[in-house]
Amino acid sequence: MKVEIDQNSGYCFGVEYAIQMAEEELAENGHLYCLGDIVHNTLEVQRLEALGLEVITREQLMELHNTKVLIRAHGEPPATYELALANNIELIDASCPVVLKLQNRVKHSFDKVQAKGGQVVIYGQDGHAEVAGLAGQTNNTAIVVSKEEDLVKVDFNKPIALFSQTTKSMSGFYAMRDTIGKRLAEGKAEYIDTDFEANDSICRQVSNRDPQLKKFAMAHDVVVFVSGRKSSNGKALFATCLSQNKHSYFIEGPHELNQAWFRPEYSIGICGATSTPMWLMQQVKEAIEATEELVVS
Repeated sequence: MKVEIDQNSGYCFGVEYAIQMAEEELAENGHLYCLGDIVHNTLEVQRLEALGLEVITREQLMELHNTKVLIRAHGEPPATYELALANNIELIDASCPVVLKLQNRVKHSFDKVQAKGGQVVIYGQDGHAEVAGLAGQTNNTAIVVSKEEDLVKVDFNKPIALFSQTTKSMSGFYAMRDTIGKRLAEGKAEYIDTDFEANDSICRQVSNRDPQLKKFAMAHDVVVFVSGRKSSNGKALFATCLSQNKHSYFIEGPHELNQAWFRPEYSIGICGATSTPMWLMQQVKEAIEATEELVVS
């Protein structure tokens, strides 16, 4: 049985940076608060919790004073920084540079479109940490859409500035862009380009994994996709695998492997989300190789 780990899978640089900052602080002080799960992977969160990381909610943050709190790669809205200042909380800011740049773009666009009576629309997952941070740049007036049906919330008689959560699919974003553009033009004698500003704000490090993963999935008999079930990026990338290989299986860790998926003559591909640590994919590889002994015997 040939078992291969996709070397393009695993942490994006934003998540890797956040994990590194957490590990450094924990090595020095043995304890660190983190606002929300540092990564959408249960096993990695558990590993860091064993080192002293304590995940807290926004409500718990409001009760803290005179301590350190890690801001994860997803970024935070301005209200979080204001609260930290008021409560004398030292923020260890591990916000992804790509997300921070996008927040600035959204804020600038919001100020501009607001002056014209317009609206900011964000293509993303409502309630996602990154989306909450982006919406915060608009005083939480941004309209979040993830599918065409959500467009009932948009006023097509007003100018629109469209952005995307950085981890959404490019095909989904451009489909949403085209739909909004058509609706804006409906019933108008002349379509005004300035009525619609569409900003492709998808992280290329993430989006480039889609075509790479298609090739990887087609190159193997079975694909084992490793990801936390709360990861929106994981769901999207697994769908990519499944579209190319019907023998693709989604697991959170080695404990979910099924011996019936494998045969000695199979080629097995292991891949994962941008929130999946390489050490976990390695554990899955070792577990599959151990399974081969059971299959052969």
